[in-house]
Amino acid sequence: MRRVVILGGYGAVGREAAGALAAWFPEVVVAGRSLAKAREVPGAVPLRVDVSDPGDLDRALDGADAVLMCVERDNARVAEACLRRGVHYVDVSASHEVLAAIEKLDAGDATAVLSVGLAPGVTNLLARLHGDGPPVEIGVLIGSGERHGPGAVEWTLDALGELGPSWRMRFPEPFGRRTVHGFPFSDQHTLGAGRVRTGLCLDSRLLTALLTGPVARAVRTPRGRAAALAALTRLHVGADRFAVVVSSGGVSVSFGGRGQSRASGLAAALVVRRLAGMPAGVRHIDEVVEPLPFLRELASFGFAFDTGAGGGGQGGPRAYDAG
Repeated sequence: MRRVVILGGYGAVGREAAGALAAWFPEVVVAGRSLAKAREVPGAVPLRVDVSDPGDLDRALDGADAVLMCVERDNARVAEACLRRGVHYVDVSASHEVLAAIEKLDAGDATAVLSVGLAPGVTNLLARLHGDGPPVEIGVLIGSGERHGPGAVEWTLDALGELGPSWRMRFPEPFGRRTVHGFPFSDQHTLGAGRVRTGLCLDSRLLTALLTGPVARAVRTPRGRAAALAALTRLHVGADRFAVVVSSGGVSVSFGGRGQSRASGLAAALVVRRLAGMPAGVRHIDEVVEPLPFLRELASFGFAFDTGAGGGGQGGPRAYDAG
């Protein structure tokens, strides 16, 4: 592959992916509705594209070998346009509805990879390390001090209306045992309905309580949602550390570090780098990527990966099948 197009490439996740891909491919195009913002991404070719305009999209796909979708806007239509032209497609979307629509597409001779990022993405691979054993619990701890894009904040606010029961999980130090609140990450659908439950908390216990209490109630009205969106977009209290833990049968595996957006962007870039060796069809990341090698490579960018066997990312798996 020579030419990779990143739609939404100047956002928090897309910018991180672009930096990695520019070192691996001859031409990386950062595309979006703002040409000025696209020009700010070093090492990439800027391109103004409105994905809702079929003509714009066609021009963006000319000569492309692969597209990385880093925005939620007409994803299924964009994916269909890519696959129809034989262009590989990778999507970082976290919305189950979006992923379910793309799952139905005919990929032809091309490859589409979904659930690519941190959650879903890294969480899928951690869950696969447990095999098909007991039920799986996934806890996602997000750093409230990190600057997330408005799209990610909006998605989180919308999902607050679907909060479920809470439970306790142990995260890597310095977090320790925390309460996670049932949150509708797509993993609970793609990894097996009824077998997986997913929860969320923030690094700040106070902000977690506010987000899952007053804020969750406020977003039920348009005025409350608008106020919450404005506040959360501007408010950055806490650190930028994140951690994800996946537990099953008394065994926990984890991945964490600094910069959730950086981890998501790098994970997506590593998937794009592997596209040439993947079979045609529409699949989720855990169906086409070997977990241990992938997570160890991702960890080499400065993250911590603990297989639960001791020795962190350098150790081997426990009794579960890593293949």
